[in-house]
Amino acid sequence: MLFNTLAEWLAWQETLHPQSIDLGLARVSRVLDRMALPSHRPFTISVGGTNGKGSCVAMLDSILRTAGFRVGTYTSPHILRYNERICVDGQPLGDDRIMQSFQRIDEQREGTSLSFFEFSTLAALDIFSTEHLDVQILEVGLGGRLDAVNVVDADIALIATIDIDHQEWLGNTRESIGHEKAGILRAGRPAVIADPDVPQSVLRTAETQGVRLHRQGHEFGFQRDGGTWSWRGNGTPLTGLPYPAIPGDHQLLNASAVIQCLQLAHLEPPVTDASICRGLTDVRLPGRFQYFPGVIPVLLDVAHNPQAVGILAGHLRQHYSGRRIRAVFSVMRDKDIVGMINLIREVVDCWYLAPLQMPRAASPEELSRILHNAGVLRVQLGFNDVTDACRAARSEANPGDLLLVFGSFFLVSDYLANVA
Repeated sequence: MLFNTLAEWLAWQETLHPQSIDLGLARVSRVLDRMALPSHRPFTISVGGTNGKGSCVAMLDSILRTAGFRVGTYTSPHILRYNERICVDGQPLGDDRIMQSFQRIDEQREGTSLSFFEFSTLAALDIFSTEHLDVQILEVGLGGRLDAVNVVDADIALIATIDIDHQEWLGNTRESIGHEKAGILRAGRPAVIADPDVPQSVLRTAETQGVRLHRQGHEFGFQRDGGTWSWRGNGTPLTGLPYPAIPGDHQLLNASAVIQCLQLAHLEPPVTDASICRGLTDVRLPGRFQYFPGVIPVLLDVAHNPQAVGILAGHLRQHYSGRRIRAVFSVMRDKDIVGMINLIREVVDCWYLAPLQMPRAASPEELSRILHNAGVLRVQLGFNDVTDACRAARSEANPGDLLLVFGSFFLVSDYLANVA
């Protein structure tokens, strides 16, 4: 074997390709063809979009496993361990199994340069092909049309919300980004859109390709009924549904799209109402409105674009009104940081800027300038790491204050690994 540990494999993959993000299907398709995976594959659901992908995957997985199906999920990025990206029946694969797949990929690539994400995608497809799965759920990494996951022709495509993010690769408007996201649609196969405001580019792509589109608020939808909610769509209406265990009112957009997706899948045996209810109740997803109680409670969220931050700000206003909120924050430099800050600055009382040890991350000094230009004055920096920033926020907090840790996945990961 080329390397003896998973850490060595991953470090090598980060240096193998000249660009960390290099969209295109030619390289990954070439290697996939050489790997000659079995022609029969499990029922496949591709999940794309800007925000809500992880939640949709988690709900699909929880409901399907509750219904007795054997399920594989491929997601990114991970929170604590790389192994989280490739799961079978809810359990991350072990190091040895992943390394064996990496070795097979390396033997078949014949000099083809693969990005870190392309290696991961091929490993997931390789492993899933031998696991006798009923369903595989593949989360699109970036965009859709040219994302490595798009080498697979999914039986159903689910697109969550669409908003501005990754502009350098996807464009600066919802229409251009919608065009990229719609790249996972397949002619003659159904697609579900969780976003109630669908860009015209998605509708045009669906019409051109002959895709059966099922849209939030049109072909399906939901209604809140006090402590429960109801769903309507192409099947029998469902009532008395429990709210998803992943917090946030916006999760009903995702949950209703997930139910529509399952209705269209026509799996055998059919997914029962009881499985849907229990799956929604049991679903777990770290880093999404994740709450830690205490004298100084903590709320974690991976909101790292304006749409997600707007949802976070609304959640804070609804559930934490009147509390002083101290935010530990860090995010990648290529994000719409100004747009994010403008949506949440009136909710946060004091900012603690945590450094992340990676080239893409905005430095605390950069973030401080943006905050001050936005009229935010209570900003602290100069911390050694995330732990140091959180310690400072806690030391200045009073009982009843809320410590908010939000922004990059890497920030939330660091908190869960070293602070929680």
